[in-house]
Amino acid sequence: MNELNFRVATEEDAAQIHQLVESAFRAKDSRKGWTDDLNLHSNFRPEVQEIIDIIIKPDSVMLMATNDQNILVGAIGASKRNANYGRLFRLAVDTSQQRGGIGRQVLTYAEDYCQRTWGVTTMGLDALSNRQTLISWYLRCGYKTTGETTPFPREKFKNLALPDDLCFVEFEKIMGMDST
Repeated sequence: MNELNFRVATEEDAAQIHQLVESAFRAKDSRKGWTDDLNLHSNFRPEVQEIIDIIIKPDSVMLMATNDQNILVGAIGASKRNANYGRLFRLAVDTSQQRGGIGRQVLTYAEDYCQRTWGVTTMGLDALSNRQTLISWYLRCGYKTTGETTPFPREKFKNLALPDDLCFVEFEKIMGMDST
């Protein structure tokens, strides 16, 4: 596995991150447990401005992972929600590089960044309830389900027939309690 270089994104990086996030989230994936049956991948349309808003918001960052040729291969958003709690979101890995350990490196770096920069002791994130493979991966990365769920934004996908129980499963990890 190649060594990655990490840095905090600037506004100039927003378009590149947007492209990575959109391609990673919109990639059609035939693996069981992904969203093909719901057609969510083809309806996911984030805006570059959403990335810029994360970058310029206080206590919020987009972290970039580049390879040794300085090519963006991964990104993740992080925010400080209170003195002890950080939130991770929009973890994305270049589709040609998935399943090679980059996601875990990006996740670990983001956790470390939040601890070093903001002093948080607990990290939170979520996963779509039908993404059993991703849920299992977060569990292997030391996250525990909280028992809480967050509603899925159905209003953004009115044209799709979505399961009634589709939601986001909430996870937390007490830092320093990694089970890997």
